[in-house]
Amino acid sequence: MKKHDENNQPGPMEIRPLLMCFALCVVYATSKPTEKKERVHHDPVLSSKEHDDGENFDYDHDAFLGEADAKTFDDLTPEESKDRLGKIVDKIDADQDGFVTEAELKAWIKKAQKKYIYDNVDRQWKDFDMNNDGMISWDEYKNVTYGTYLEDPEPDDGYNYKQMMARDERRFQMADKNGDHIADKEEFTAFLHPEEYDHMKEIVVLETVEDIDKNGDGFIDLEEYIGDMYNHEDEQNEPEWVATEREQFSEFRDKNKDGKMDKEETMDWILPADYDHAEAEAKHLVYESDSDKDGKLTKEEILNKYDLFVGSQATDFGEALVRHDEF
Repeated sequence: MKKHDENNQPGPMEIRPLLMCFALCVVYATSKPTEKKERVHHDPVLSSKEHDDGENFDYDHDAFLGEADAKTFDDLTPEESKDRLGKIVDKIDADQDGFVTEAELKAWIKKAQKKYIYDNVDRQWKDFDMNNDGMISWDEYKNVTYGTYLEDPEPDDGYNYKQMMARDERRFQMADKNGDHIADKEEFTAFLHPEEYDHMKEIVVLETVEDIDKNGDGFIDLEEYIGDMYNHEDEQNEPEWVATEREQFSEFRDKNKDGKMDKEETMDWILPADYDHAEAEAKHLVYESDSDKDGKLTKEEILNKYDLFVGSQATDFGEALVRHDEF
């Protein structure tokens, strides 16, 4: 199993029991009995700034680039901003047909907002790609993560590695779309962060049910639901939020009123159909930039509205608003 590296960072073996024992790849901090454990996955907000084009385009910059990358345009001249934006447009135009559609913009915005996920995968990638071929096979992953267990199948540290390995392999197979037992970067991202991919939702729900379902009936009843969030030990009175969650379960989680959540009800709970901020922003950017109103954007149309997409040090917001109102 992987040891700590020279910087005293945990290797895969140390982080894997934490990463994979929970359905949403969320590491729950040690909590007090009255603190609520959260399993619901929501998309991150596109920006912490208010979306008011009458004031500035800062929200749009954050949404289009991600907050960190948006800041890198602040010191650029308009020419430099347009040059960098032009290169970005080439990446957004996935089918290389010379147009950027709402769907392509939406996909780009979602990727920009989840850069932290890709950064996390990049950090872990070198630990598992042992032969440096740009791919990670199941055997590579298994040997790095469970190597010591494979040598000593009865460790005394309390972890059920056999069960964990089987669960990881099941998830790996789900992420491995072409079934070759080898993961490219996107497949490995889906493996580590399944909640971000539609084709992985089934495994997220299955793992969640397995985590919470203590009686093994394949469902989550009220006490299992509460027990997953709330530690009853040493507590005389339940905090108010526990009573609220009991009501939530009865009124909203258990839709068919049979006293338990099935997999479909569990999916509605942990992966709710939230308002799609990325789709709304993509529609907004197209509407504001589509000068010929054909429903898609050319590179020229985007560059003409560079201040909306990326801005620059020299952007005069008053002039930008005039151009903004022309369309």
